[in-house]
Amino acid sequence: MPESRKTTPKYDLGGCSITLLDGGGLKLDGGAMFGIIPKPLWVRSTPADHMNRIQLACNCLLVEWNRETDRRVILETGHGHKYETKEQNFYDIDPQRWLMHGLRQANVDPATITDVVVSHLHFDHAGGLTHEHDGRLMPTFPKAKVHVQKQEYEDAVAGFGTMKITYRGENIQPLDELDAWRLHDGEAEIVPGIRLSPTPGHTRGHQAVIVAGHDRTAIFPGDAMPTAAHSGAPYNMA
Repeated sequence: MPESRKTTPKYDLGGCSITLLDGGGLKLDGGAMFGIIPKPLWVRSTPADHMNRIQLACNCLLVEWNRETDRRVILETGHGHKYETKEQNFYDIDPQRWLMHGLRQANVDPATITDVVVSHLHFDHAGGLTHEHDGRLMPTFPKAKVHVQKQEYEDAVAGFGTMKITYRGENIQPLDELDAWRLHDGEAEIVPGIRLSPTPGHTRGHQAVIVAGHDRTAIFPGDAMPTAAHSGAPYNMA
């Protein structure tokens, strides 16, 4: 997906809409992203830079209803802005370009968000849950419940798995203090029309999100399919 956008795409599902928000961008190693797929194959659709990194977009979704409910839901929060210069260079992250910037572009007040869902708690999906303000870590969405699988939360706190360095306390602890977590054990409908579906593999607690309108249904697969090039089964991120 292109790294930048001139407009804010919006999709009508019938009774509810999804607005695509810019949560930032970063570069990750192409070999790590495509696993067993040889580079001569994946590089055809996903070019790599001189460091073998591919460009990725942190796509975040705003779900709103026309009349049925006043709930306002954010799916995914991107990488956030809490990075030192070394990490900014390593991942090619612009700390000024994160979900808060995308919200401002769409004229959305973070205080109006009632629910946040993350597919999993790796930093490039959960980094926007918190931000630094006057030297303190603060929840980005102060009035929101944050929905995640119980397994994912427990693994993030314990630092479980081969990618444990991508679980970061600064994205978790401020929400502990606010008692903002809503931990789910399997499938759950968090509001009418939004359902969580466990998709373990990339992490043990990874989940996809299904948004059902009156006319159409959208599925947000998270890192089960992080780019369009991952649609073939051997390309999966498990």
